[in-house]
Amino acid sequence: MGMKLPILNAAMLAALCAGRLPAADQGLLNLLMPDAKIVAGINVDQAKTTPFGAYVLNQIRAQSTQHLQQVAALTGFDPTRDLHELLIATNAAPGGKSGLVLARGNFDASKIQSAATAGGGTTMTYNGVTLILDPKQAHAVAFLDSTLAAAGDVASVKGAIDRQSTPAPISAALAVQINQWSTTEDAWGLAAAPLSSLRPPANPANPQAAALHNAFQNIQQAAGGVKFGQQIAFTGQAQADTPENATAMASVLQFLGSMAQMQAPNNPQAAAILSSLQVTSSGTSVNAAATISEGQAEQMVKMQPHAAAPQSQRRVPQRRSQPDQR
Repeated sequence: MGMKLPILNAAMLAALCAGRLPAADQGLLNLLMPDAKIVAGINVDQAKTTPFGAYVLNQIRAQSTQHLQQVAALTGFDPTRDLHELLIATNAAPGGKSGLVLARGNFDASKIQSAATAGGGTTMTYNGVTLILDPKQAHAVAFLDSTLAAAGDVASVKGAIDRQSTPAPISAALAVQINQWSTTEDAWGLAAAPLSSLRPPANPANPQAAALHNAFQNIQQAAGGVKFGQQIAFTGQAQADTPENATAMASVLQFLGSMAQMQAPNNPQAAAILSSLQVTSSGTSVNAAATISEGQAEQMVKMQPHAAAPQSQRRVPQRRSQPDQR
């Protein structure tokens, strides 16, 4: 198949580069808010070259062919083909609703704008850039060029536009973390602030949830990622405030993993991940790692479409009626 050559090339590059991937797109990083607290990224192009990535794309296409065709016809954008990389960030306090989604891809801004306004959206111009607003004018999408899009709440999108001409770089420490995780993982995320400042208050009506929150209140920062391959590897790392709290945190994670494994006898894929889970602590660091085979991951994905198919079939006539009404 046509995917074999990219897969082979990716394998050769991986061997040559000792597992390192291209760093996160600098053009996207330049648009991040300088005080970002949570950042996540997906190297879509890299994921597509893996057997599991190709399998997921085929599943999406098989389950939503008509929908994708309609979206592509209206907007000129096919996410399975035209999306290359995603970067997501927020600097929000608990309960906040601000955030930014940055995308590298191929965008037909005029067609997307026409589709959005036909669906009730509006537009405005900010610093020479057109913002496409949702009907409630709470969120916006802006195309900074034909390959770069920013979406989120209006204030966050305006901030990204400002930073295109007036740079406001992220901290050096955050840049180092992003480089570390984006060059080794296909999908990754990190929290660059104490989790106690990011999590919402524990629900007193749920003592177990409150206890779990309290167990991790000493985490100063955390990160994790997924690397696709014949073995899909999950990696996590957290920094506690003291070695003692790191040891306690590792013990809690080991206990939770054991309990979850006991409760998952009817889910072999989940059981496989949990049985491979390894949690260790060293100084103030807590490290967690787990793996699952590519075949087992495919089985996990297979479980989803069967329940979703009838619903997607019911929605198709409604989506088809929209062009007729216009």
